[in-house]
Amino acid sequence: MADETPVAKAINPALEIGASGLIHSGGIIQNDFLKSLQGRKGEAIYREMAENDPVIGAVLLAIEMLFRSVDWSVEPSDSDDQAAIDQAEFVASCMTDMSTSWAETISSVLSMLPQGYSYHEVVYKRRNGWQEDGSRSKHNDGKFGWRKIPSRSHGTLTEWKFDSTGGIEGARQVDMTTGIDVFLPIEKCLLFRTTTKLNNPLGRSVLRSAYTSWYYGKRIQEIEAIGVERDLAGLPVAGVPPELLAANATDDQAAALDAIKDIVTNIRRDEQDGLVFPLAYDENGNKLYSIELMSTGGRRQLDTNQILARYDARKAMTVLADFILLGHEKVGTQALSVSKIELFEDAIDAWLQSIADVFTTHAIPKLLRLNGVSPELSPSLAYSSARTPNLEQLIKFVQAGVTSGAIIPDDELDTYLRGVAGLPVTEDAEVG
Repeated sequence: MADETPVAKAINPALEIGASGLIHSGGIIQNDFLKSLQGRKGEAIYREMAENDPVIGAVLLAIEMLFRSVDWSVEPSDSDDQAAIDQAEFVASCMTDMSTSWAETISSVLSMLPQGYSYHEVVYKRRNGWQEDGSRSKHNDGKFGWRKIPSRSHGTLTEWKFDSTGGIEGARQVDMTTGIDVFLPIEKCLLFRTTTKLNNPLGRSVLRSAYTSWYYGKRIQEIEAIGVERDLAGLPVAGVPPELLAANATDDQAAALDAIKDIVTNIRRDEQDGLVFPLAYDENGNKLYSIELMSTGGRRQLDTNQILARYDARKAMTVLADFILLGHEKVGTQALSVSKIELFEDAIDAWLQSIADVFTTHAIPKLLRLNGVSPELSPSLAYSSARTPNLEQLIKFVQAGVTSGAIIPDDELDTYLRGVAGLPVTEDAEVG
């Protein structure tokens, strides 16, 4: 019996056949199912959430403060190879030789959190000391270094360009001030994203899941503010002759009605409030026109405080930062607070790692290539953890370890514990 098994054609293993599934048209990403969060409109909403919401603003500030407390370093590819060590020292010197400090550079990268991504152009310079043309460097070795790594504003990036397999080729930028239209290739830039899912250059805003809570919370506060204003001032109610409301009202009658509507809708209580209204009566002595200010006496059918508190908690939960609300609520224990903070710090570490990976994978190798250095000597960017050790637990652990003989106290341990506790470190520590 002949073999009926079909013979597979030879396929180039390096050939990419499928696609990521990212939805985009004309360089505009359309992957969010809510159209209101796509494009420029979505960027504007995320900016409003970050800059105008007190809870979200507090969370983002807490994240930035933790990022600023992190120490950055450069680790050689081989700690036993002097050439690798030299390249690590060179990259470290470039980090402190930019026109913008490293801390400010990292802070600008953090815009990837509310927007989902951050796009930065890498600008190089020759390290030729202080020159008359304005170029400045602490070093005079003639090597290429980083001049600055500025972000390119989200609102100016008009479209993204992809290759045939969905790879990102770069972004087009239109300067809103000058109108200059330029293309920023990915080879000259760094793209930081909260997620690389579907190779979406926009990533995913950490505020995305907070949008619904923010939207309804904002609407409730707006309605509440209008209600309070109206309640304090009174709800304006005007009485007019029936003919002004008739379908066959004359132009003069319609104009009079419009004028009264303007009066009613524009009543505001301030130091100059007042109202002038026509005093007119019919043949029976009844007022043809009247206006009243009705008030509910400050009573509300719903407790908006509870509703807004629920929305605030949900907004903080989306970025694992609901611990910031524990002090404002009647529930929550110290142990729970510590656990939530540790989880939040773990999230910070994950974002730190993603930033370090971009520099290690793209920025540093490109810098070394410009200087004719082998990629094998390319170092990696490292950072200190944002996690703050629990001193009480750490001390108990060390005590138990020393008592059992599992830990032997020495100068190195003494220095570490003093550093964690913020205590002065003695040069000649005596461990007893």
